[in-house]
Amino acid sequence: MNEISILKSFFPKFKVIIVIGILLLGISIYAQEPAFNISKDLLLVQLDCKTDIDDLHTAAGLATLLHYPDYKDLNYFAIAGTYGIQEGLYVPPNELMKLAFGKNWADAHNKRDKSINLVVEKVKKTIKSSGSVWVAEAGQSDFTADWVKKLVEENPSLNVKEKIHVVQHSDWNESVTEPTKLKYAQSITDYHKIADGNTVGNGTPGLKSEGKVLWESKLNDNHLTQIWNTAIRLGNLYNGKDGRYLNESVAKNGLDFSDLSEVCYILNLMSIKDADEFFTYFKVD
Repeated sequence: MNEISILKSFFPKFKVIIVIGILLLGISIYAQEPAFNISKDLLLVQLDCKTDIDDLHTAAGLATLLHYPDYKDLNYFAIAGTYGIQEGLYVPPNELMKLAFGKNWADAHNKRDKSINLVVEKVKKTIKSSGSVWVAEAGQSDFTADWVKKLVEENPSLNVKEKIHVVQHSDWNESVTEPTKLKYAQSITDYHKIADGNTVGNGTPGLKSEGKVLWESKLNDNHLTQIWNTAIRLGNLYNGKDGRYLNESVAKNGLDFSDLSEVCYILNLMSIKDADEFFTYFKVD
């Protein structure tokens, strides 16, 4: 007896459709839950850095997470300059990226093709070792579409939806992705759209503060302190300058690492409420 027959034996016919719908909804919700395997999966954090300075704070937030004991063995790679078709000037992050990630990052702004090739090789290595790839789309999906296309050209039999998971939190990021590349990324990968990380109380960590965050007392680590001071200094230097986007929260001495919400989703850290709680969670003693 199949599942629908069993349902009919327990419920009147007019209720069967409702019950089946509920079961299918449960399956759909389950399918959207992240299942990052820290022992074999790869996390790609792709930062557009144009023209908002929030990616500087996001890079510092990622570095903070990576210092936490639970993530000391996390296989990650960061890429700067993964912007789409938005206008405006770039926010140079290289000083911060080197400080935060050493050699474990790529400069897609100055070396796009090299960065694409590097990511493809890392992805192929991960998949060959039975792992999956999770992309925190801290920006637009143009870069993702480009490297996935190259990956598929080299591996035409690859089940991309099974192996490549892309997480996006911003309607604006989608709106300034080249339309054909957005459609490609959404259709070929396992594409997850989550609630905006700029907002508190929507089910996603709201990592954009309305005022100053007392992070210094919670990060008893000289290197992390240096990383955050660098991110804040560079953010203040470029915020709203020469036509760049003016991040009003940062202008009021706040922090904005809202693009880290995708990483929180991937690593099942969605219970973190806001920026203050983030630093409490990742407090270094």
